[in-house]
Amino acid sequence: MELNYTEQERYYQAKKRVEAIKGFYGNLIAYLVFNLFFLVLNLLTSPKELWFYWPLLGWGVGVLFHGMKVFNYSPFLTKDWEERKINEFMEEEKRNATKWQ
Repeated sequence: MELNYTEQERYYQAKKRVEAIKGFYGNLIAYLVFNLFFLVLNLLTSPKELWFYWPLLGWGVGVLFHGMKVFNYSPFLTKDWEERKINEFMEEEKRNATKWQ
């Protein structure tokens, strides 16, 4: 029974990871398509005033952080970090509770 639960849990985690990766690639494709559109629109309507790079930069930062989270490139954006922080806060609360008894 325990082995079956472990397999189900691993499947669920793998499925969540695949969904996160799909979400990232969808975001990346939308970023590329829309920013290409903004570049063409900018060059056709007002080539002397370049503004296309503002959405390129702003959205690019979002895509960068999304990729960092999905592919675990930052210690502050991973689930592992969240779990460690939760455990740290729980231990701190336990220490404080026993300190005053």
